[in-house]
Amino acid sequence: MTSQAPAAFPNGARFLRCALQVNPFAYQGRHGKQTAFKTEAEYNQAMVEGCKQAGIDVIAVTDHYRVKDSKGLVDAARAAGLWALMGFEAVTKDGVHLLCIFDHDDLEALDKVIGQCGIIDARDESPIGELDVTDMLGKARDWGAVMVAAHVAAGGGLLRQLSGQSRVNAWRSPDLLACSLPGPVDRAPQGVRDILRNRDASHKRTRPVAVLNTSDVNCPEELGHDRASCLIKMSTVTVEGLRQAFLDPESRVRLLSDEKQEPRMELLEMSWQGGFLDGNRVQFNPNLNALVGGRGAGKSTIIESLRYAFGLEPIGEEAKRSHQGIVNQVIQAGTKVSVSVRSHQPAERRYTVERTVPNPPVVKDESGAVLSLPPAHALPGLEVFGQHEVSEFAKDPEKTTKLLRRFMEGEVPQANRKTTILLQLERSRGQFDGVRKEMLQIEDALSALPGLEETQKRFREAGVEDKLKERRLLVKEEAILESLANRLETIKAMVGELGDGLPIDAAFVSAKALEGLPNADLLNGLGEILQQLSVDLGKANEALGTAFGKADHSVAEIKASWQERCAAIEKHYESLLRELQAQKIDGTQYIELTKQLEHLGVMKGRMEALSQAEEACTSERHKQLLEWEELNAEEYRGFAKAAKLVSKRLSNKVKATVTVGDSIAPLEQLLHTEVGGNLTVTLKRLGEQKQLSMRQFAEKCREGKQALIDEYRLTPASAQRLAEAGESVFMKMEGLELPIATQLQLNVGTEREPEWRAIDDLSKGQQATAILLVLLLE
Repeated sequence: MTSQAPAAFPNGARFLRCALQVNPFAYQGRHGKQTAFKTEAEYNQAMVEGCKQAGIDVIAVTDHYRVKDSKGLVDAARAAGLWALMGFEAVTKDGVHLLCIFDHDDLEALDKVIGQCGIIDARDESPIGELDVTDMLGKARDWGAVMVAAHVAAGGGLLRQLSGQSRVNAWRSPDLLACSLPGPVDRAPQGVRDILRNRDASHKRTRPVAVLNTSDVNCPEELGHDRASCLIKMSTVTVEGLRQAFLDPESRVRLLSDEKQEPRMELLEMSWQGGFLDGNRVQFNPNLNALVGGRGAGKSTIIESLRYAFGLEPIGEEAKRSHQGIVNQVIQAGTKVSVSVRSHQPAERRYTVERTVPNPPVVKDESGAVLSLPPAHALPGLEVFGQHEVSEFAKDPEKTTKLLRRFMEGEVPQANRKTTILLQLERSRGQFDGVRKEMLQIEDALSALPGLEETQKRFREAGVEDKLKERRLLVKEEAILESLANRLETIKAMVGELGDGLPIDAAFVSAKALEGLPNADLLNGLGEILQQLSVDLGKANEALGTAFGKADHSVAEIKASWQERCAAIEKHYESLLRELQAQKIDGTQYIELTKQLEHLGVMKGRMEALSQAEEACTSERHKQLLEWEELNAEEYRGFAKAAKLVSKRLSNKVKATVTVGDSIAPLEQLLHTEVGGNLTVTLKRLGEQKQLSMRQFAEKCREGKQALIDEYRLTPASAQRLAEAGESVFMKMEGLELPIATQLQLNVGTEREPEWRAIDDLSKGQQATAILLVLLLE
């Protein structure tokens, strides 16, 4: 008969709370322990209930060289759905206490083991055997047992009972796998802490001893004490399960006094309906899951099904092709992939993410109701990497840089700021382009000014200016009226925008929106404020409309009166034209010339305003570029810090270093698009630059052909094309971000004699090892 695992045990190993030094009812009387229980049945029932209340999953009943009196408690625990192991506590010839635990309850066989210890009839409370500690530890495998050095630092404990070389020999015995304390290592006696931590030179072992929390449990209340139990990770509760856990204590043994791990988001299970995998289901372990199987066993199908269900895009072209191939050929059209997940923060919630090929994914709650949530909200931060992506990381140092982002602090705010600055740079470039375009148009128009002024001079010499002075001044007045109309239209548009924004949306501070908030009574006043503001602005908008109506009416009256006066001047003007015509002078041409000169005069004023705008835009853009460069430098420093952190935490395993400017791919793409031509030599020369500055490169382009030749050794033809690319292209250059590359090195040697190799020089398996060590570091 075995330890009898409950039927509902999940797939794979999990942490179980184990109390491995529980005493039976008979122990109490034999050792004079006071107990409130009159019968063994009462005691056993109370101990079972105590286990359930304390969350104990596994017990080992370990009386002193006795097993028959333990059978009743073991059977009661198993009947209640607990795991229960038989065993005994031994005292060796040299006085060391050991817990001997078995996964069978053959009493006759166990008595024979006790007999081999030299105990024929255990009449004493704590009989002493005939084997010393090293001999007894060496018997564990033969007996099918696992042994624990009990209360190792207290009376009868190995580190307290023994001294000198005998203690060193016993502690360094390869058969010693575990010892027990009643608390954390930090509270152990000063002289044994370094031994327990495997730091003491004379006691140092190749493999550390697993430190457990166990202590004599004689009543239900003691089961709840941290000193009485610990967490041990096993897939099956057996002697071999315990032994494997003790061989890997760092990942398989946790003391209750250890820092509590925060609940994590969990993948619970995945299932398929329809298609090639119809009816199949995978239950995930709450800890690390490993898929083991030969080629074609379905490992990649599970990974890609998970990716497909959550709508996650593969990294790299090869990974995309592989993913799409599995979706089309293995999962197949019409198949529904369902993934159950559990989130613990801010409150425990279970979701199901479903996706039917080829439709988008949906998220459902525990009742099956469809939620308006994207899958990323059901399991935030989920990342899926297949074997092809691992290869992509190995091939592309820029993709490897993405792995370092998880070790960077404040990365999201910085990314947001970079996005903002990029938009500002793009906007300033657009504004600058608009200003420059208008300035060029005005410059083109003003190029006619000297000729027009010369013509005006000839008209003046002919006396035309004096004769048509009154008509010329009318042209000026007409320009004033036209400018006024333009000014009023601009202001009207602004007022119109105010009217479009009314009434102000106050739904977010309505009584319904604030319902249930602790300060709703106070915040309700905000809605009233916005409502009143809407009313006041509405009145103001009406008043503005009325004011503009009055202004329009008044301007119209003035314009009508002006036009009446102009009529008389126009009659006189027509007679003057006839006189000038008799003198072979075209007065109409003079008036048109006057209109053109007045218009160009306005444009000259506009040119001054544009020059000021250009100067302001240049100054603001300079500030933006400085901030852009600082953000990029800050990001680089963040990646460099993350690389150092990874190297430190993967000491003697993996080294990470970052560089920037090794690739000029963004610049290459821009030049191909905006400049064109044969760029082979140009790109080669630019690629040879150490940490190429985009702002400096743009400045050299502005300076001209010779500056590019002197600084970057470009060919005259290429330098000429670059210099003539234009300010818009130069501004685009300034906003480019050269990628940060991460180089990984793997130690293929030993800790004492490391041999570091770059990832490019590693085998596929070694490359995967380096990448996975970084991926799993969190």
